[in-house]
Amino acid sequence: MSIDLSDKTAIVTGAASGIGLAVAEQLARSGAAVRMLDIREDLLGIECQKITAAGGKATWQKVDIGDVNEVESVCEEAINDLNGVDILVNNAGLQHVSPLGEFDVGMWDKLTDIMLRGPFILTKNILPQMAERSWGRVVNIASIHSVVASKFKSAYISAKHGLIGLTKTAALEAAESGVTVNAISPAYVRTALVEKQIESQAKLHGLSSEDVLKKIMLEPMPQKELIEPEEIGEVVLFLCSDAARHINGHNLVIDGGWTIT
Repeated sequence: MSIDLSDKTAIVTGAASGIGLAVAEQLARSGAAVRMLDIREDLLGIECQKITAAGGKATWQKVDIGDVNEVESVCEEAINDLNGVDILVNNAGLQHVSPLGEFDVGMWDKLTDIMLRGPFILTKNILPQMAERSWGRVVNIASIHSVVASKFKSAYISAKHGLIGLTKTAALEAAESGVTVNAISPAYVRTALVEKQIESQAKLHGLSSEDVLKKIMLEPMPQKELIEPEEIGEVVLFLCSDAARHINGHNLVIDGGWTIT
């Protein structure tokens, strides 16, 4: 299916690499004007330039999604610069692996600020103007850990579970406005974040990286392979299409069969 977003504008957070970059690339290929947000300024500029060199419409802005003032300022600037925002993809995230009894409170706050409070602030500021224009798409990138739990990731799992609650509430509030709000919850995707998780788990369990991937991370996934970031970009693109206009408030779990039973 060919999806034309040439009259749409988009914000993608965590857009310097991984899932966020794949989403930004996919939206730009479909014609959307994309504002790429990330805290990694150098990498963000390089990737944005690649998209524009390929003919896409993209701009970038450094922002700390955990900083409320920065996020609110970026929302205002994006709305003004882009003449309104049609698509918001809340993707920025990070991980910290630690037993609950040793989990640093400051790190807990950092993870939940970026992966739950940040999407709330962005949605709070962006969704009303979508509703005024009678069209909009909010896509929250959650995780398989929005529906299942595992050891040593209490902050990440709590944030992702909360993100699903935010998704459902926003979907209900926007239901009659032409705006949809959905979440995507992939199992492990081939990103730098997952590579760091593999390293952390290897140290924690005294295993090799290969054994962590095989015996821990992919063990509950029947398909036994990492998901590619481009696959998530394709799903985001579909949710932005007219064919998906009645998909609202859902958590699309992409897990290779993990949650079949």
